[in-house]
Amino acid sequence: MRVLVVSDIHANLTAFDAVLADAGAVDEVWCLGDVIGYGPDPNEIVERLRSLPKLTCMLGNHDVAVLGQMDFAVFNTEARKSLLWQKKALTPENIAFLESLPQETLVRGDVTLAHGSPRDPVWEYILNTLVARLNFESFQTSYCFVGHSHIQCLFQLDRDKDRVSLNVPRVNEVSQLTPRVILNPGSVGQPRDRDPRAAYAIYDTDGQVWAPRRVEYNIPEVQQRIREANLPEKHAIRLGEGW
Repeated sequence: MRVLVVSDIHANLTAFDAVLADAGAVDEVWCLGDVIGYGPDPNEIVERLRSLPKLTCMLGNHDVAVLGQMDFAVFNTEARKSLLWQKKALTPENIAFLESLPQETLVRGDVTLAHGSPRDPVWEYILNTLVARLNFESFQTSYCFVGHSHIQCLFQLDRDKDRVSLNVPRVNEVSQLTPRVILNPGSVGQPRDRDPRAAYAIYDTDGQVWAPRRVEYNIPEVQQRIREANLPEKHAIRLGEGW
């Protein structure tokens, strides 16, 4: 089975449509959360996701906040401004869709899905090998897919050496997976690894193959819509620089 794995779309429809076109035909779509936040297209993104067949989707911290289930005070000033605008913009139907999504980890075959981490699905960042090591104790499957950090990477546990290693794969570098690994497909709508191209991954469940990918999209078009909506200028600038 060929699975499209995406995370942190952040209301960026142009980037998400570029990912869908680049990925081609897939059997399922797994979305690891943060559907909204930052970008100018909250309703369009939710509607696009709702239209996808065989979708598995979960909530990220921005999604939880826009539903009123997390204090906006935990976000910085610019993120709060964007969330307040998006909360007002979202239609009742799209709010209802987000409310139907789980916050907890999900298991699909031999993969655990989380937005942040398996031990704290909504909020914890896995950014280093120490935090990754602690999280290997919190899931039982061979693999765990996470988002949240906006960085395309993987953490491999070597049981024989009792060692966790961090690997930032080259674009289009295919990895033959061996248990156990925590993998991040990167961010569709707001990458933060100095590569502004939309990030995602293809997972082959039969061959246990992970293929991280990047695709260019029309960034100036999205920046213009951010400015037209009077959203924070920072969110427009960073799209072009990947930070």
